Amino acid sequence: MLELICIYIRYTYEDNKLIIMIMADSKLFSNYMLGKTGLKNRIVMAPMTRSRAIGNIPNELMAEYYAQRSGAGLIITEGTSPSPNGLGYPRIPGIFSAEQIKGWELVTKAVHEKGGKIFLQIMHTGRIGHVNNLPEGARVLAPSAVKAAGQMWTDSEGMKDYPVPEAFTKEELALTKSEFIQAAINAIEAGFDGVELHGANGYLLEQFLSPHTNQRTDEYGGSIENRCRFVIETAKDVANAIGKERTAIRLSPYGANCDMQPYPEIEETYEYLAEELNKIGIVYIHLVDHSAMGAPDVPRNIKQVIRDKFRNTMILSGGYNRETAEEELNSGIADIVAFGRPFINNPDLVERLKNGWPLSQDLNFDAFYTPDEKGYTDYPVYK
Repeated sequence: MLELICIYIRYTYEDNKLIIMIMADSKLFSNYMLGKTGLKNRIVMAPMTRSRAIGNIPNELMAEYYAQRSGAGLIITEGTSPSPNGLGYPRIPGIFSAEQIKGWELVTKAVHEKGGKIFLQIMHTGRIGHVNNLPEGARVLAPSAVKAAGQMWTDSEGMKDYPVPEAFTKEELALTKSEFIQAAINAIEAGFDGVELHGANGYLLEQFLSPHTNQRTDEYGGSIENRCRFVIETAKDVANAIGKERTAIRLSPYGANCDMQPYPEIEETYEYLAEELNKIGIVYIHLVDHSAMGAPDVPRNIKQVIRDKFRNTMILSGGYNRETAEEELNSGIADIVAFGRPFINNPDLVERLKNGWPLSQDLNFDAFYTPDEKGYTDYPVYK
């Protein structure tokens, strides 16, 4: 019996010499069904805060930025707050007002017109915020009154220490969960293909998971089951509101961002969480590993535990190139792979990877979070 193997030939030049490479067919550039959403390849643009939402409202500049990168099979937006209390950073967008919904419609329309798919990442910053960055009347709230070490930028007064957050009351917890639900509904109204709950990187949902940031004595604190409760309830309620095939989550076990500390039962926590999320049937878990940027390594075994417990799509993110992404896809531990920083200065990243074109190394670090087009929409495509 003959087995057909698809190959492709790549031509490139190194030191003025023609290099011809014959390679097996690539999984990375194959189509993929994400629930009911068809993706044109298995490359995801990872969420990255860029601070261009003046007045916390998405705008035409942001629409241009995302449209430039719509070669990705899936775009996940920057973290977007479900409420005024969650707007911890300067100039991050929200999804809780009519004006914000209208602004996001510019983005989804621009991406869809170029054949892309886009999920909104819903991010409440929790204790990682400052009142100088919040609208009048908003507050820095968290599971417990545990201050984060370090400082953050405020447009009005520069760098400021993180404050001691106020601990949620039971009534405020219920209200916050309803804000996540309404944010997801608003996202679908704005034209998004789905939402990703930000349960990673030290923001509100992860703050509930860790015993260092969650010192509550009610049903939302203490045991692993209790610390996971708010995350699970939020995911379940969002899935009920917009459909489980349009609901996803990002997780970062062993992540150290925003003063998150390791704890002995990390693996048991994420094993339990993966089992419960699998019961809900959400469309994907997006697992981030920032070790390539100096954070602690996420052990392979915990990735495998989550892969074994969660039967829908798994996205892996963290320092991948074409070859390592293909390896993860072929191993079965990932279904699709996310790329972050390379998308900043390579708006045509997918085409560069597919054709073997060199990636731009011209990256303007000083313009990551500035308010205008410089270092945002002015990176050229490969010629």
